[in-house]
Amino acid sequence: MAFISAIAFQSCKRKAPVKSFNDTYYSGSLVFAADETFAPILDQELYIFKNDHPGAKPIMRYRSEGDVVRLLMADSTRFVFLPRELTSEEVRQLRDRNLPPSVDKFAVDAVAIIVNQASQDTATSVNEIKGMLRGQAKTDRSIVFDNPNSSLVRFLKEFTGLQEFRQKNIYALKSDKEVIEYVSAHPNAIGIVGYNWLNDPDADYAEAAKKVRILAVKDENSKTAPNQYFRPSQETLSLKEYPLRRNLYVVNCTGRKGLGEGFQQFIESDKGQRIVLRSGLLPVLIQERIIMIHSNKL
Repeated sequence: MAFISAIAFQSCKRKAPVKSFNDTYYSGSLVFAADETFAPILDQELYIFKNDHPGAKPIMRYRSEGDVVRLLMADSTRFVFLPRELTSEEVRQLRDRNLPPSVDKFAVDAVAIIVNQASQDTATSVNEIKGMLRGQAKTDRSIVFDNPNSSLVRFLKEFTGLQEFRQKNIYALKSDKEVIEYVSAHPNAIGIVGYNWLNDPDADYAEAAKKVRILAVKDENSKTAPNQYFRPSQETLSLKEYPLRRNLYVVNCTGRKGLGEGFQQFIESDKGQRIVLRSGLLPVLIQERIIMIHSNKL
């Protein structure tokens, strides 16, 4: 009997706690968590969504990627935005707790390399970027990016194959905005930021954004264009020409028809995808426009 009770206890431990909800597709409140590098695009999506549905009161918590995942795994939120898919272990743990995740890509962002407008640089390459981050290329220039626990730092570690950045000229600040402001004030600095922070910047750092330049990047290992340089744009992201790309995902573990699903449907709708389009990022679900041109008058 004790053995059966122990099994039942372990089984209950794996299940998510029962919660009561009072939200619908377009009303009520729900806690969302998002990688802080998404703030510009998600703030735009939220503004229009709440304007269309005054009864909706989403609570958005911007955190580092690691903190967002921890909030999800601790069941502090069941709806998050990440620049990567969940690992197989994360999916297994969520499923064991009856929280099977629904993961959808809704946009493509770029990792942008920026310099001060006073710099003579206009282009760089994948191998050069890797060399600087690995300490293999001698340079007296400061290389700055956002905080050490961010998704961007994870991206760069995977990009270079490093566990840590130990070079004295590499600095972590607190946010993409601080990186833009730092590079705008230091002609010898190189910044690495999310591209969505450079399109239609907020007033508090718009002047700083005007003082930086985005470098074109060449991928020497490209099978199609190893000698060509590309700047991030919707076209180069769509054609997969710009080499420093990353996908943006919505992860929905609510398992019900509530505010989370309502907001997800909005982001993936024609209206939500056009907001992505206007932001300068690449939407992935926008419908094609078919234009017919007649040579004769109708």
